[in-house]
Amino acid sequence: MQECPRCFWLHFHGKKRPESIFPSLPSGMDAILKKHFDKFMEKGELPPELMKSECKEGCELFNDAALLKLWRNNLKGISWTDEEGNVLHGAIDNILVKNNKLIVLDYKTRGFPLKDDTADRSQNQLNLYNLLLRKNGYETEEYSFLLFYIPKEILPTGEIIFDAQLVKRQIDVDEAEKLFKKAIKLLNSDCPTECCEWCEGR
Repeated sequence: MQECPRCFWLHFHGKKRPESIFPSLPSGMDAILKKHFDKFMEKGELPPELMKSECKEGCELFNDAALLKLWRNNLKGISWTDEEGNVLHGAIDNILVKNNKLIVLDYKTRGFPLKDDTADRSQNQLNLYNLLLRKNGYETEEYSFLLFYIPKEILPTGEIIFDAQLVKRQIDVDEAEKLFKKAIKLLNSDCPTECCEWCEGR
């Protein structure tokens, strides 16, 4: 929606953008990271990536395995329906708990070191996840974490070593709700006329 309102409108009116080839590595990393974290969750411990960060002070992994599995499911996930019947839906990577409050933890895989604005690109995502949790009756902290995995080196034995970098982000659920309402207003309006390279002529 923010990149091209017209493409967004067309997407929900039956004319989606042509899909480009999506690399499978991020999906593969996401799957093994969830298994990795779940092993520590079952032991009641934090993985070493988080033990090197501020998370070691009072944070635990969310340990309701059945609910976490539901929230991670792209087809089910966490949903909220507003008073007009509009549905907001999302699927999370993981949750931390501190002082009975939930903290969203999202995994990211990058090929290169972080830039100053790298984490900015995920701000709306974190805001929306927190909005969904709060609309479902959960109390969340005023911040979330992005955990970046960046390839560092290949050992002589062939193993690839990744650096893990945790980034803390303040969240704003009011901005998330404004974004959702903006999207609904756009979809209930006429198709925007300004085109991008994807939707020109469609």
